[in-house]
Amino acid sequence: MEYTQLGRSGLSVSRLCLGTMNFGPETSEADSHTIMDRAHEQGINFFDTANVYGWKKGEGVTEQIIGRWFASGGGRRERTVLATKLYGSMGDWPNETKLSALNIRRACDASLRRLQTDYIDLYQMHHVDRATPWDEIWEAMSVLRQQGKIIYVGSSNFAGWHLAKAQEAAHRQHVTGLVSEQSIYNLLTRWVELEVLPAARDYGIGVIPWSPLNGGLLSGVLRKQREGGGSRSTTGRSADALEANRDRIDAYEKLCADLGEDPANVGLAWLLHQDGVTAPIVGPRTVAQLDSSLRAVAITLDAEVLARLDELFPAPGPNGAQPAPEAYAW
Repeated sequence: MEYTQLGRSGLSVSRLCLGTMNFGPETSEADSHTIMDRAHEQGINFFDTANVYGWKKGEGVTEQIIGRWFASGGGRRERTVLATKLYGSMGDWPNETKLSALNIRRACDASLRRLQTDYIDLYQMHHVDRATPWDEIWEAMSVLRQQGKIIYVGSSNFAGWHLAKAQEAAHRQHVTGLVSEQSIYNLLTRWVELEVLPAARDYGIGVIPWSPLNGGLLSGVLRKQREGGGSRSTTGRSADALEANRDRIDAYEKLCADLGEDPANVGLAWLLHQDGVTAPIVGPRTVAQLDSSLRAVAITLDAEVLARLDELFPAPGPNGAQPAPEAYAW
């Protein structure tokens, strides 16, 4: 496994981040524990979760699964860079959602109890709160840091101007501010290249891509169909997206076959080649899926392959492959 620093911080994290969203709803607790053990065996030290994962309001099912794994000892907590999130509704009463100072305090304490730990390495805001002032948010986060309950703060699903606003408010309060931003980013969804990536690079914020395979559309879905395999990518909105992109996904899978690589690993490797990306989030449902994703770190894509991928999946903006404002201006 390779490691890098998370943004401008001194924190070392693996180039793949273990996503835990499937733990509980899709993967049993026993299998989830096995996957986390396997991740450690393979050198993955960066785990991502959220208080809402498990999708039973207020229960924090996935955090509880991780907490019981930590409680089993063996240095599991000490070897893990633990990231969790707040924002989503954890109840039906006022102040059980978003980023008020009150909810930040309560949500953090609840996550600590479920995770059976006394600190969170990376505490992430799951979404922008348009109603709460940044001075209030940073004061609340600073209190948690002073209490030793969190170490770093990150964001998720922020626009570029939200990153700028957050960092400027942090600078006014003389606090570190954000060290990471978690955004949807993959070959099919490249909008962050316009504003988010440039802003993140400028402020020293590490980018953690979620949905790196666009819900499975970049995982070899057409090959799996031909082989008779089922996939969540062939139902609902994913099926519509597949039909809309069938030709270029087919060309992509042929390119991967020519490279002798699995499409899922090429998709992850492409992200690892992007300036500013810290670690794509892989969300395995099985140990086999986790093991397969490890290959991505070893893949080197040359300039010709990267250019071909840009042809198949162009960057957004009429001028393409440029940050804003050059993407849409001179």
